Amino acid sequence: MAAVHALFPSSFTPFTIQTQSSPPISIYGIRSSDSSSSLPPLLLLHGYPENHLIWHLIAPQLTSRYSVVLMDLRGYGASSKPANNTSLYAKSHMANDCIAVIDALGFANQPFYVCAHDRGARVAHKLLVDHPTRVRKAILLDICPTLAMYTNPNPEFPKAYFHWYFLIQPSPLPETLINGAPRQVVEMFMSGADPSGLSLFHKDALAEYIKCMEDKDYVHATCQDYRASATHDLDEAKDDLEKGRLIQSPIRVLLGKNGIVNRLFDGKKEWSSVTADGVSVEVEAVDAGHYIPEQIPEVVVSNILEFLQ
Repeated sequence: MAAVHALFPSSFTPFTIQTQSSPPISIYGIRSSDSSSSLPPLLLLHGYPENHLIWHLIAPQLTSRYSVVLMDLRGYGASSKPANNTSLYAKSHMANDCIAVIDALGFANQPFYVCAHDRGARVAHKLLVDHPTRVRKAILLDICPTLAMYTNPNPEFPKAYFHWYFLIQPSPLPETLINGAPRQVVEMFMSGADPSGLSLFHKDALAEYIKCMEDKDYVHATCQDYRASATHDLDEAKDDLEKGRLIQSPIRVLLGKNGIVNRLFDGKKEWSSVTADGVSVEVEAVDAGHYIPEQIPEVVVSNILEFLQ
């Protein structure tokens, strides 16, 4: 089992939990071990091309109020990276990972809170739909629903989110190109092609993100995650809407004021369209780009403490 990274205090402890048997899937994460079991569980989910380290400025500030659980999504970090079968990265499976982890950590059948960024927020969306009685409230960071984003007719979207269309190309094309320059890929994605943009990331966290991208299994798995979003996830989203399966829990969505999603999408409209009538949907633009947890962690903490109660 991997050790807890030095960016987290020693009060956090690691875990590895098998969430699926065929093929075997294990999820790695860390949890706050100094918190009383009576504290409500809070699950934090990361985005691409990162892992649970994105929460290093946030999670330690929450341990007096929540039993904090951070996990690497399947395909990311130290979690399993099943190959070849794109369907294994459908967000329905990744949402089931979340339930299995929470249950195994001693919170079986208990409702919990979620705060999630980017890819993790897409998992959280499916978690809200498939397991409505388990999620009390959720905060989603800088996304709109996947179906809305893929069907946006604005030509500015594919220009800005070109990686959505690059990573879904048939294997091994994107994998081969990424494997040829993994550091440059991470730096480009996370800086917005402006090297100064990397300054908002802790150097040790950035080094871990680069280390992950240097793993060929990670590269393939994360491409599979995006391929699943362009296929299985779209099918699941359409089916959910057709059958009236909507978000049943209150959500707050924070969009980066300087980001693409805020500029090209009506967040309130898009999230209200996938949420049941009468359920609270709050959408706010905050002073950040896409990487909200690492750029303005104090804003994320204040929203968690205020909304997730």
